[in-house]
Amino acid sequence: MPSSRQDLPAAAHVEAVEAPMPQPLLERPGVRPASVRRVLRDLGLPYVSNGVIGLIFSASGPMAVTLVVGTAGGLTEGQLASWVFGILFSGGAATLVMSLLYRQPLGFAWSIPGTVLLGPSLQHLSFPEVVGAFFTSGLLILALGATGLVRRTMAMVPMPIVMAMVAAVFLKFGTDIVGSTQANPVVAAPMVVAFLVLTAVPALGRFLPPVLGTLVVGCVAVAASGQFSIQKGGPVLATPVFTLPEFTWAAQLELVVPLALTVLFVQNGQGIAVLRAAGHNPPVNVFAIVSGAFSLINAGCGAVSACVTGPTNALMTSSGSRQRQYTAAVVFGVLAMACAVLAPTLTRLMLATPREFILALGGIAMLRALQQAFVSAFATTFTLGSLVTFVVTMSGTNLANIHPAFWGLVIGYTVSRVLERPDHQARS
Repeated sequence: MPSSRQDLPAAAHVEAVEAPMPQPLLERPGVRPASVRRVLRDLGLPYVSNGVIGLIFSASGPMAVTLVVGTAGGLTEGQLASWVFGILFSGGAATLVMSLLYRQPLGFAWSIPGTVLLGPSLQHLSFPEVVGAFFTSGLLILALGATGLVRRTMAMVPMPIVMAMVAAVFLKFGTDIVGSTQANPVVAAPMVVAFLVLTAVPALGRFLPPVLGTLVVGCVAVAASGQFSIQKGGPVLATPVFTLPEFTWAAQLELVVPLALTVLFVQNGQGIAVLRAAGHNPPVNVFAIVSGAFSLINAGCGAVSACVTGPTNALMTSSGSRQRQYTAAVVFGVLAMACAVLAPTLTRLMLATPREFILALGGIAMLRALQQAFVSAFATTFTLGSLVTFVVTMSGTNLANIHPAFWGLVIGYTVSRVLERPDHQARS
């Protein structure tokens, strides 16, 4: 007796074979979670170096932005310490869990653009009102991630256009190397020389990774020049403070949508693009859901939204074997949670170093990621859309209190759809 499959018409048979499988809402890891034994086996000096550099980068310049915005907004010392604790602990915990689960370097931190847009808001809104907006934006991010809308939306935008946005955001890290070398040559110039020598001489680079060597030389230069000035006193351990939220229309309308869009399409978009460029397969929907969940935890500490971080992921994927880079994220996560407990002490230590040390270190560590962003954005197709995205993002256009990188993506993609139709047809 013939099978029912043989009785199918040829067209139906082809359709049955070629019908795409529906993609699950939550992207599965595809590998077993990394055990402690596996982490210790994969761990190496380059990955420890990248994890440490990522933490130094996150806990220095971005931390300074947080302190400046919070101080200008009239936050108390306890509220500031709680904010720092929240963003470091949640970023470290999310990074550790996700990186072990997916065995990829999936780094989380907090929204720096979101922190910046809070500056004007804290001048006319009370802190409880701002915290209420933190809670609502966290719920909105979580809900959008749960619908699968984020993955579908990001899949529409071609990778070169996304990487053009990344290139525009990362460009400042490159120019910071030049600016810091001019402003403080005693500290920055030896760091640049160390990086060039260790990169040019592979035998030395294998013994001491270039970025780690840059860090060591920079620390020596700071100490030798007498530019390390730490303030004594103050608390050693952080004490989280819960601020009772107030939900007012003024704060909700002003902050919720900009915070959510900044996290999902600017911050997470950068991180996803960087990870894909490094050969990884990040879980877009899971990123959104985890960002929303940890944003709610941050809000409980009076802190801004959590997100995937482009610069830190770029640092953690800057060298080494792709299969072992997750260990850099493990190092980052463990150190971030430890530093969260010591947030006041850490803040004083980082602010005791000259600004040029942090700028030069971050810029040098980001060079490869910046190079990759430009190559991916302008090497092949969608070059006009990429150029428009780059220009709009660099222009600083800040409509409706939303970061210019978002508008760069929107305008660049729109121009590309109108003027680069053959590229889009070939892509589909």
